[in-house]
Amino acid sequence: MCGIVGIFDLKENREINRDLLSRMNETQFHRGPDEGGLHVEHGLGFGHRRLSIIDLSSGQQPMISRDKNAVLTFNGEIYNFLELRKELEELGYRFETHCDTEVILYGWQAWGEGCVDRLRGMFAFAIWDRDLQTLFLARDRLGVKPLYYAELASGQFIFGSELKSLKEHPELLRRLDPTAIEDYFGFGYVPDPKTIYKNVYKLEPGYCLTLKRGANSYQPRQYWDVHFAPQKQQDEHAVADELIERLREAVKIRMVADVPLGAFLSGGVDSSAVVAMMAGLSPDPVNTCSISFGDPAFNEAKFAAQVADRYHTRHRVEQVDPDDFSLIDQLAGLYDEPYADSSALPTYRVCELAKKQVTVVLSGDGGDENLAGYRRYRWHTYEDQMRSWLPDSIRKPVFGLLGQVYPKADWAPKIFRAKSTFESIARDSLEGYFHSVSVLSNELRSNLFSDSFKQELQGYKAVEVFRRYAEQAPTDNPLSLVQYLDIKTYLPGDILTKVDRASMAHALEVRVPLLDHKLVEWMATLQPDVKLKGREGKYILKKALEDYLPNDILYRPKMGFSVPLNAWFKGPLKDRVREALLGETMARSGLFNQAFLEQMVNQHQSGLRDYSAAIWSLLMFEAFLRNEGF
Repeated sequence: MCGIVGIFDLKENREINRDLLSRMNETQFHRGPDEGGLHVEHGLGFGHRRLSIIDLSSGQQPMISRDKNAVLTFNGEIYNFLELRKELEELGYRFETHCDTEVILYGWQAWGEGCVDRLRGMFAFAIWDRDLQTLFLARDRLGVKPLYYAELASGQFIFGSELKSLKEHPELLRRLDPTAIEDYFGFGYVPDPKTIYKNVYKLEPGYCLTLKRGANSYQPRQYWDVHFAPQKQQDEHAVADELIERLREAVKIRMVADVPLGAFLSGGVDSSAVVAMMAGLSPDPVNTCSISFGDPAFNEAKFAAQVADRYHTRHRVEQVDPDDFSLIDQLAGLYDEPYADSSALPTYRVCELAKKQVTVVLSGDGGDENLAGYRRYRWHTYEDQMRSWLPDSIRKPVFGLLGQVYPKADWAPKIFRAKSTFESIARDSLEGYFHSVSVLSNELRSNLFSDSFKQELQGYKAVEVFRRYAEQAPTDNPLSLVQYLDIKTYLPGDILTKVDRASMAHALEVRVPLLDHKLVEWMATLQPDVKLKGREGKYILKKALEDYLPNDILYRPKMGFSVPLNAWFKGPLKDRVREALLGETMARSGLFNQAFLEQMVNQHQSGLRDYSAAIWSLLMFEAFLRNEGF
């Protein structure tokens, strides 16, 4: 895996500052500690940091074509590069390396922008074509690899794998985007294509961008989307068998590496499935790793050990200190913009552990989004069914009133916490789903923000992110629609961002078989009721795996990478929470209602309300503001 940066003069062939380009490149040293390279010519500069995985002795970047016309800087892995290489050789192209980078370079020369349609893998890359005076950028279909960009007032266009590389440029204006702040406190991350800064963007998954020198405008173009077009009723056994074959093939092509390879093994269904497939494909024991927690409420280690024993893996496990909150400030710098998924802490630690053993790991990410594994999908379909039964004239006022008067019983068993359900049913389907996934509810954000900041928002609400994608969604099925929304927002904005930054911080490459785009396209054709059957999410995957994994792995409640925030904020982090949320940095920002912040902290620490998620989001935002000097 690697890091890429670039500076492109949109207007003319002015000289590029090589020292500045080098500094931008070196901010991403952690992404590629093995080698670094620069290419500079009038009007263009490319930088590259390399983590060597395939063809270790060659394949240096930026790479220049034999005819000197095209230059490439690339981050990722192309799993079908040998097939494409053969096709290109038949067209007359000659290769000097055995790596996938050169295939992209000549793929561009052979097929132009259409080269991205042929690539199977994870990637973010930029190609400069001298004859066409064109810069072409592309990001993989699901957003496994990141790509940021901005246009500066001077006419320079800059890009990089991480936001920190762009911030190194002195001309970049770091002005906070009010709508991105609203999005952050709604979702817990800043969804694509925004960043926390005005006029700085992420290239969305499945998009490419073409810039011609001298042209007045440019617009990202979508080259791929997932289409939920279920086939007619399928035989369940046949579907299960095909799922195993497709998963095995997606795993197999990701096991090619010239460095040590292994897998994350949490003990959940998806990572266990990947390990089971790897064990059947490898003549040697699979390297696996997991972390454990002292608190059994957060500990899946025994389930990971069960899978490791079954498949005789070389399993490595380490226990994480339950009070491991030393990473808070480090995470704020790692993610470059506010990021509120607290599971970033254990993810960082498991990547740190994996790197002691391997350089490449396979993960189980993507199964929940594609095969309806999240519990919220089940609740959403129930609530949506109820919405369809009740006319708006009854549903909105009755359930809206119930949501207002029913107490917020954070302390009570879940069966008695009906307030959120009432509030959700009173809303339309899209607003209801946003309510179920939001970190801070509409009401809480309204109370949290200052009057001046709310005026700055001019009525903008984070749910508009969902509305934008819902308008283009290729389905009207309630379950498929929310899966689509998560594939467009939560998957790239939260899950894949978390794994990319945590793994790259340790120069570790993570490959994601369940996000193979051919597998994703096929899973989208499955009937919704084989994904979510009654109360069972990922139903067809679990049925398919019954010969590979025991039932107590397949059918136990989902746990996930949780951390004990509630206890932290009442105990060892009690003073830090008060200092951060009620301190000078937050007050100086002018974004928040200071009286409500104090009320929130007091109510949480007294046990009256559970504001764990909100407080963590605010801690991460305060650390971001402080690190950036706001």
